[in-house]
Amino acid sequence: MLILAFLVGSTCLCIWRHFPGVIREVRSYREKATANSLRLMSHHHEINQPLEQPAVTQHLTEYGYRYRLRADGDATLIAAKKGSWQRLGYLFTHSAIVVICIGGLMDGNLPLKVMEMLDIKTAETRNVPQSQIPAMSRLASNNLSFRGNVNLSEGSSASVVFLNSGNGYFVQELPFILKLNKFHIEHYSTGMPKLFASDIDVFDMQGKLIQSGTIKVNHPLIVNGVAIYQASFGDGGSGLEFVRWDLLSNAKSKLAAQSQSELALTAGQANYRLEIGDLRPFNIENLDKMVEGNTSTVAVSPLQTALASAQSVHGDRNVRNLGPTIQFKVRDDRGQAVEYQNYMQPFVENDSSYFITGMRREVASPFAFTRIPLDQDMQLDAFMRFRSTILNAKLHADIAKRTAAKALKAGGVSADGEAQFAEITEGVLFQFSQGGFPAIERFLEKKVPQAERQVVAQTYLKVLQSAAIDAMELAQTQAGLPVTPTDNMQYRFLMDSLVATSSLFDYGSPAVLQLTGFNEVKSSGFQLTRSPGKNVVYLGSLLLIIGIFCMFYIRENRLWIRISPHSTLIAMSSNRKTDDLDREFAAHIEHLAPNQQQAPL
Repeated sequence: MLILAFLVGSTCLCIWRHFPGVIREVRSYREKATANSLRLMSHHHEINQPLEQPAVTQHLTEYGYRYRLRADGDATLIAAKKGSWQRLGYLFTHSAIVVICIGGLMDGNLPLKVMEMLDIKTAETRNVPQSQIPAMSRLASNNLSFRGNVNLSEGSSASVVFLNSGNGYFVQELPFILKLNKFHIEHYSTGMPKLFASDIDVFDMQGKLIQSGTIKVNHPLIVNGVAIYQASFGDGGSGLEFVRWDLLSNAKSKLAAQSQSELALTAGQANYRLEIGDLRPFNIENLDKMVEGNTSTVAVSPLQTALASAQSVHGDRNVRNLGPTIQFKVRDDRGQAVEYQNYMQPFVENDSSYFITGMRREVASPFAFTRIPLDQDMQLDAFMRFRSTILNAKLHADIAKRTAAKALKAGGVSADGEAQFAEITEGVLFQFSQGGFPAIERFLEKKVPQAERQVVAQTYLKVLQSAAIDAMELAQTQAGLPVTPTDNMQYRFLMDSLVATSSLFDYGSPAVLQLTGFNEVKSSGFQLTRSPGKNVVYLGSLLLIIGIFCMFYIRENRLWIRISPHSTLIAMSSNRKTDDLDREFAAHIEHLAPNQQQAPL
């Protein structure tokens, strides 16, 4: 602001100093030029014959020159000029700079900056309701200019906007009440917004309707000098329905919540805080990017290979609409938070369906996505029964017996080795229940020589895969449900369940929240501006265009014709010496003194 004010002052001083001289030049005809001074000009021509004064003045008029006559002894001097407006270009351009800067100062919150410097107004830095903002941080509705923002959900209204100021903000009172009736949005096939608009009503402070309309991007509604722009859109606090799966007790329950809100979450003896963000009902995602950032692409064992493949989400196409998604944070009693992004719509790959959940511990990190297989009813019930069974140490012996008995029946082990095989199976299940595949990896690194580790790892993986079949059968039997035959689809479901169970050890949340329904409430972001300096800037821009035109496209020409009883002296000058000047001077000579020889010097 100080630089702008200095520029205005210095430019005004330049105009003040040069204005008299410019006006003199515009009004002057330089009719006091002497014969010697005319002969010193580069463009001059003298003939030994006096020209007829009426013919000369008629010629000047035809060429657009204005002229004055002056008697110089027995001679007559005709001083002519055209294009003298070129001199005004300097005044117009410098005046334009002043006018534009004044418009900028008018729209630049200059009064507010001065009040801040004098401690009359202070920006608010607390996150409190606007009704509790003190007068020191509030601006009256008659403020000269402002540019503020406000977000409204459908059906809500506001009579203030918020002005950012450094690390704080001011509350700007509006001269009316703005209400959002309905928000509309259309999308391209790529998922990018095609059109978004808001149906609004504007009321006076007594509740009387002033104006209604629909605003779109670059199509504002102007009310009492305040322009209302469509700036953004988002979630306005939608109603959410979750199915909550407790990872400690495997209990299933329903959870009703609202986006952009917080609620308490309890798991066992621990207390958490659920901080729910925005609902996004439409999501075009690049599936190639949905890969956990810290997962190695080079696996050194079958266990790590299985884990790496389970922690990535790929599809037959790179870009796909993955439907509604919700982001939220789970914060523990120490204040540590883990952020999640869960998708409502199942992810389908090779005829199998998955629930997709992403997790990250740092805001700057990408989400690490885990896919959990869904059963035939598109639910997590079968997976959760499997997970509860295979992680239950009390059931490991029963599962190991079933696996060993099947191995004996198939001829995989002898009768003498059945008990040993059951013991190995129970040990593998125990290690898996302590932390999934990474726990088995750590056990192998500790107990098995490196030369034999690869073979043992493959054996453990085959044992675990066989035990997974029996764990699923036991889970179904305990739930009173029929056992699903182990075909290719069921086998893939079990393998996906194993790797998903392993991934959930590092999930960071005591529960899995599956979004099952929502009641969308949209919000619209508005920018409201009062810009009285805008028209001033337009005026300054017009002056700038006129000034540049005058300086660059108007050429000032001056022509002197001194007629004496025995000779005529013709001289010409211009502010720009170009080929046009040479051609025009030659044209004047050809017209005024054709076939006349130039007088000797």
